[in-house]
Amino acid sequence: MAIADQPLERMRRQAGGPSLLDRVRSQPIGRLLVLPALLYAILVTQAPFILTLWYSLQRWNLQRPDRRGFVGFQNYQTIFTRDPAFREALVNTAVFVTAAVLISLALGLLYAELVNHRYPGRGIVRTLLLTPFLIMPVAAALNWKNMMLNPNFGVIDWLTRTALPGNPEPNWLGEYPAVSVIGVLVWRWAPFMMLILLAGMQSISEEVREAVRVDGATAWQEFRDITMPHLSRFLQLGGLLGTVFIVQELDPIYMMTQGGPGNATTTLPYLVFRKAIEGSNVGLGAAVGVVVVMVSMVVITLLLRALDRIMRGV
Repeated sequence: MAIADQPLERMRRQAGGPSLLDRVRSQPIGRLLVLPALLYAILVTQAPFILTLWYSLQRWNLQRPDRRGFVGFQNYQTIFTRDPAFREALVNTAVFVTAAVLISLALGLLYAELVNHRYPGRGIVRTLLLTPFLIMPVAAALNWKNMMLNPNFGVIDWLTRTALPGNPEPNWLGEYPAVSVIGVLVWRWAPFMMLILLAGMQSISEEVREAVRVDGATAWQEFRDITMPHLSRFLQLGGLLGTVFIVQELDPIYMMTQGGPGNATTTLPYLVFRKAIEGSNVGLGAAVGVVVVMVSMVVITLLLRALDRIMRGV
């Protein structure tokens, strides 16, 4: 070691070790490259969540700014014990997300199997199946409300009048609001599931498929014994991402039903909007938002475990 470096080394030992800059420089280059993205993710996700936690512990109504103050868990006590809309929204969220994810996975699997084979026009079919996922959610919700589900001149009622006996003309958004919203969510997210499952199907080796066919397996046996076990992880990934995205869906509910009739289609994210924006109660809305995060984590865990048990039994 050079003589000029000895005082610097002595100072480092006296200070208790290398400096923060020296520790950063000693890290592998891969970690240093990931560090900006990690810091950005913490800044845009964890910092707002911590701020939301702080807001949820305060009494803060924008219409009464003079009464703002720290109230602890009073907002949580209010939504759990004195707000029936919260309980209805909790049940609606669980039903909507579970139904939309499972039906989207099943329909996406059907779509993926349809476009996984070669036939004339497959590219056009694939494009048409992907189109719902590319339409803006607000525009799609308005089209479904005014053009498809309208009780007077909607396409769905026209089909029921012409194709079914008795000329049924149900008011879908008035009589079956939950089914209507779930149907729109499935229509939108099934193409997303198709992309994930199609990637899984195309990763199966053709040599394995040919070997099974040579052994005399039927198309159903090939799908059951080769395709489905291979898609286990892809189904779990689709269920995980679908739950994360669908639980945040607000546009169809706001544009089609505004949470009604009553609270029939009010979900937890829409309840956050109703409390914080329409009701100007930031503290209560923040408390509901924190509960949304917790419920999402529980639903995701339960869904992954259920999918894992199902795939082990295949």
